Amino acid sequence: MMRSDLEKAPVSVIIPCYRCANTIKRALESIMEQTLLPEEIILVDDFSNDQNETVAVLESLRNLYSKTNIKIVKLDKNSGPGSARNAGWKQASQSYLAFLDADDSWHPNKLEIQYHWMAAHPDAVLSGHQSLKITAQQILPALPDHLVVARVNKYSLLFSNRFPTRSVMLKRDVSFRFVPEKRYAEDYLLWLTIVFNGQSAWFLNSTMTYSYKEDFGESGLTGDLWKTQLGVLDTYQQIYNSGFISMVVFILVSSLSLCKYLRRLIITRARLLFKRPAINMNLP
Repeated sequence: MMRSDLEKAPVSVIIPCYRCANTIKRALESIMEQTLLPEEIILVDDFSNDQNETVAVLESLRNLYSKTNIKIVKLDKNSGPGSARNAGWKQASQSYLAFLDADDSWHPNKLEIQYHWMAAHPDAVLSGHQSLKITAQQILPALPDHLVVARVNKYSLLFSNRFPTRSVMLKRDVSFRFVPEKRYAEDYLLWLTIVFNGQSAWFLNSTMTYSYKEDFGESGLTGDLWKTQLGVLDTYQQIYNSGFISMVVFILVSSLSLCKYLRRLIITRARLLFKRPAINMNLP
């Protein structure tokens, strides 16, 4: 598929940025390499407080891509990615929103495929797809020849979050937002709120977004496993408090979530163990 500089998708891309000077260029380049460009890109500095290093990089990238509508939003306090996305959402002017984190990237065909599918299915409020951890030097895997799409049942989403935020596109006029200053599983809570309110979410079987670190047990917000787990449990608590699930279901999903936490804890500790340098047994 050839890129068209004449047609642009009515999409606002929102990227929360917190001390992202070292990674934001890669993320933004992956947007600029799209076969179908978005109408606007909104970079939200979540009060990086790093002697303006992040803001300077954001402004230099806006100057570099001066023909692209890039907005920079500066927050006056650090409130977390959910609040940063809400701030970008407030500034968005397009019919659809797409989210990307500053340390992730997209496949060049992502916007073209996902936007055209959503435009052809106007009842779809939210869509997401598969994501893959890669290295910076890795060649991107080929996309499937045929797109298979399935509606996501609210209970299947409750038991397993299928939507990495970097994969999500949704309609701007959705009435729900990320819970302000909720720092863990704030995205999961929004997806659940949307589907439990009867709006449709769809999963595309195409791997079109990429991360460069493990989804848990490394740097970033997911690095603190217990805080992440508490965020998930809080998400289930809020879904229960809203009357969407029974106490039995709440206990069931919370218990399963704790089992997943223990598994991730074991995996993380195993990674650390295997990364430790070998002990030199031949010391004098």
